[in-house]
Amino acid sequence: MNWKTAYRSVYYETMPDPEDPVIDPATTALLVIDVQNTYLVRPDRTTLSPAEQAHFDRWTPFHTRMHGTVVPNIARALDAFRTQAIEVFFARIACLTKNGRDRSLSQKMPGFNNLLLPKDTEPSFIVPALAPRDDEIVVTKTTDSALTGTNLRLLLHNVGIRTVVCTGIFTDQCVSSTVRSLADESFRVIVLDDCCAAATDDLHRKELEIINNIYCTVMGLDDLLGLMRA
Repeated sequence: MNWKTAYRSVYYETMPDPEDPVIDPATTALLVIDVQNTYLVRPDRTTLSPAEQAHFDRWTPFHTRMHGTVVPNIARALDAFRTQAIEVFFARIACLTKNGRDRSLSQKMPGFNNLLLPKDTEPSFIVPALAPRDDEIVVTKTTDSALTGTNLRLLLHNVGIRTVVCTGIFTDQCVSSTVRSLADESFRVIVLDDCCAAATDDLHRKELEIINNIYCTVMGLDDLLGLMRA
């Protein structure tokens, strides 16, 4: 897939091919969004009721993508950025109180987003395969956007970042919200399509088509690594 012509919505179907973004190590950062234990731990399917098994099965493609593609690719991205001493940031959903009273309304509503993840509990931690290193910055949020719910904008500004490479989950929720917030703050944003996932591949593709070219540039990890080597 050619990243310059992929994920084009009707708004941009006739636009010229975009230029290659400039990856300046001094002003670029990698952001890993919400790849936390709570989203990758699964129960034993044999212990579930038929209805629960059906729900379990609907989520199997997501887990297959996460374990087979997304987590390994984010690990590769981390290695590449760390090797070049480029800034790495992490964002995670976690509340500061045990009962979650500090959560935003979206995380208190019934349904999928109703999360109670106290900040010091195992489910809220970044998955071990992508664990932050000692001097890497982790922000804690109770909102979808990592910019809205934290001091991430100030931190990026303080270390001189102008381009943010976004990875993580979920493409159509926290990733998209963060991308839009970054774009509104005039950061250049790159989203790595094979370092992200939504609940379904269809939602993933549709959201990338919506945000590409206006809020961000969507490309694959290998495309980015090629630019970093150039």
